[in-house]
Amino acid sequence: MPVEATDYDSYLLGNFARPALTLARGLGLRVWDSTGREYLDFAAGIAVTGLGHCHPTWVKRVQEQAATLTQCSNYFRNEPQLKLAKALADRIGPGCMYFCNSGTEANETLLKLARLHGVAREGGVDGKRYKVICAKNAFHGRTFGSMAATPQEKIQGGFRPMLDGFAFGELNNLASFEALIDEQTAAIFVETIQGEAGVHATTPEFLRGLRKLCDQHQILLMIDEVQCGIGRTGKFLAYEHAGIKADAVGLAKGVGGGVPLAAVWVGAQFAPLFKPGSHGTTFGGNPLVCAAGLAVLEVMDQERLMDNINALAPSFHQKLRALAAEVPQLLTEVRAYGFMIGLQLTTDPAPVVAALREAGLLVPSAGGNSIRLLPALTATSTDLDAALAILRRVFLNWKPKPAANV
Repeated sequence: MPVEATDYDSYLLGNFARPALTLARGLGLRVWDSTGREYLDFAAGIAVTGLGHCHPTWVKRVQEQAATLTQCSNYFRNEPQLKLAKALADRIGPGCMYFCNSGTEANETLLKLARLHGVAREGGVDGKRYKVICAKNAFHGRTFGSMAATPQEKIQGGFRPMLDGFAFGELNNLASFEALIDEQTAAIFVETIQGEAGVHATTPEFLRGLRKLCDQHQILLMIDEVQCGIGRTGKFLAYEHAGIKADAVGLAKGVGGGVPLAAVWVGAQFAPLFKPGSHGTTFGGNPLVCAAGLAVLEVMDQERLMDNINALAPSFHQKLRALAAEVPQLLTEVRAYGFMIGLQLTTDPAPVVAALREAGLLVPSAGGNSIRLLPALTATSTDLDAALAILRRVFLNWKPKPAANV
């Protein structure tokens, strides 16, 4: 049955803008719409399909598990869950994993960890140490806890009053974070790279400074790697570039390769704060999604995908910056970290995204008049050059529409 835009208007809530096209099939970095037209996909489900679409190993592992056992709840053990927990902990460090379904849920878990840590420090007294310091322009999700940690009007508007206990410092301004620490503070919580805000990264010096502050004040350093983790920057976790260790990390998007899977790693020192009944999930960690997560790690290792990023990204970044020099009236800055790239535009990104889509390249927009390039970790130099050719063609021929008469 054809999927029409008007059908979406009739049967789905309007919390998303009307989709521009109907995608029907994907393979690698290519997708096809319902008319059969092909596109180069540099959205990747917003950094989800890190192996590309329908990677044969990933498909085989998911099919095998779907034919064996898909759901058993967390009342029972399942082998894929334990294998994935061990595989992730081996990569991150000594600690324990919790599996859920989305980045928002992962971040809610981190916020509950902060509360539990505060209670433990106060000798079991609730509500005395629960403050979490986040960064301005952050995006941590849309549930009430993660929304309160996201100081953006477009996210919070219409839903106040917010959950209290949050304060916000300037990204990469260590003094602004230090000034917010008081006797109520339980944790500092930041994204290594603010993806939704336009791909703005923390500096290594800032992260190292936060680590020292947290050690000094006995508060948690919690890091949101929902979008920038799982190899996207050329290391398994983006904060590894700073040479630090976090106390807890939230993961999602790329960890499942296309199925709803998120994970929280809690360091061994703080993992015992969670007790039976203190948190839970029905679907989180089911055998099907954990088999998908294991397949992601299997392919990353076998195909050395982080090496692929580190080999190809520098040249791609250089070519994008050369393009920016050609079209400064449209493209003013390239913020690039492996295969997570923000292009700063001088105009509303929506018509630019539409023009790129019409030219055959799918990209997502971001805050502050930016667009993102989020190719699969499997991208080849041919894929990157093809995307660059489309960007160059559209940008060099870009003619802004004249302002409407008032």
